[in-house]
Amino acid sequence: MFLVDSHCHLDSLDYENVHSDVKDVIRKAHEAGVTHFLAPGVDFESFPKMYEMLKDFPEVWCAAALHPENINEGNKNWSDGMLKEYLSLDKVIALGETGLDFFNTPETRDIQIESFVRQINIAKEMQKPLIIHSRGSAGLCIDVLSSEGGRDCGGVMHCFCEDRDTARKALDLGYYISFSGIVTFRNAENVREACRYVPLDMMLVETDSPYLAPVPKRGKPNEPAFVAYTARAVAELKSVDYETLCDITSRNFADCFKVQLF
Repeated sequence: MFLVDSHCHLDSLDYENVHSDVKDVIRKAHEAGVTHFLAPGVDFESFPKMYEMLKDFPEVWCAAALHPENINEGNKNWSDGMLKEYLSLDKVIALGETGLDFFNTPETRDIQIESFVRQINIAKEMQKPLIIHSRGSAGLCIDVLSSEGGRDCGGVMHCFCEDRDTARKALDLGYYISFSGIVTFRNAENVREACRYVPLDMMLVETDSPYLAPVPKRGKPNEPAFVAYTARAVAELKSVDYETLCDITSRNFADCFKVQLF
C-alpha cells in the first residue's frame, strides 16, 4: 500500500526542537505508512538548499516556483531562466507552489497576477504540472488558469479551503483537488462538503507541514507522518476504507505528476 504526502515543506520543519534531521522525519513518516513525498519550492533563493537536502532520498520529489506571498517590488522581475533551470533538475516534477494570495498579501495583487501568468506559461513550455496556492483569490485564480491555458499542463489545487462550486470549476479545468488537515477542523464544513463532492479519482491528500496539523494533532507542528490522519478523515467522508483511499490518492498522484511509485 502506498500513501503520498503530496505537499510538505520538508525544509521548513523544526530541526532544532522536534526532529533531528530530515532522515528522522522520513523515518517517522514511513512508520506511519507514508511512502512518498513532494516538497514544493517557495522562492528561488531557498530552492538550491532544499534540493541539496532532499536529492538523495528516492521517495522524495521536489517542485520549484515563486510563491505569491514571496513576490515583491524587489524581485518582481525574476529570471525565467533560473526557474527553467530548476525545473530541468531530475527530481523536480512540478512548478509550485504558485498562484494568488490576496488574504495575506493583498498589497502585491498586481505583481502576483503578472508572476502567476508567467509561471503558467513556463509550466506549459516545460511540460510540468502546476501546484496552485489560492487564498482570498479563488475566483480570479480559476479565471487566470482558464484564460492562460492552465488546462494544458494540468496540476493540483493544493490545501483546498474553498467551497464546492470552486472545486467544480477546478475540476472542469482538469485539476486535482488536494485536501489537508483543514478537512478535520470543526469550522471547515465547506471543505468537507467539497470533499464529499470531489470524485475519488481527482483527489490527493497532503499535510502542508509544518502548518495545519490535523485533528487529533491540531496545535502541534505538522509533519508528513500526520497525513495518515487526514487520509482517514477523507476516507470516512468518502465512505471508503482507508486502504482504498490510500491506493486511489497515490495513483492519482502518480498520474498528476507523471511519476512511478516504486
